[in-house]
Amino acid sequence: MRYAVPIVDGKLTEHFGHCSHFAFFDVDETGNAIIKKEILASPGHEPGVLPTWLAEEGVSIVIAGGMGSRAQGLFRQNRIEVVIGTLEDDPEKAVLDYLRGTLATGDNLCDH
Repeated sequence: MRYAVPIVDGKLTEHFGHCSHFAFFDVDETGNAIIKKEILASPGHEPGVLPTWLAEEGVSIVIAGGMGSRAQGLFRQNRIEVVIGTLEDDPEKAVLDYLRGTLATGDNLCDH
């Protein structure tokens, strides 16, 4: 499984579309372990670009603070699960907490 977390300055960003980079994590789900981490620059915030790009990168799950409803729909169309309202700002810890079933989430931090 491959996870993606939108980041700015190494921390999970509250607004998905405003991230400068994505942290990618390849995960061994049987052992709940991260086997590879990669940081890539975002291709930019244009309508429909990020869901397609992340699908092409092999992402199965996006963990984010906030995301608009249109983007969430585009991710569903690309068979990518979206976890929103994430309160953890450390991307690696967010993925590990998700794997353990302990990821703290709140409200979607994006209002559009």
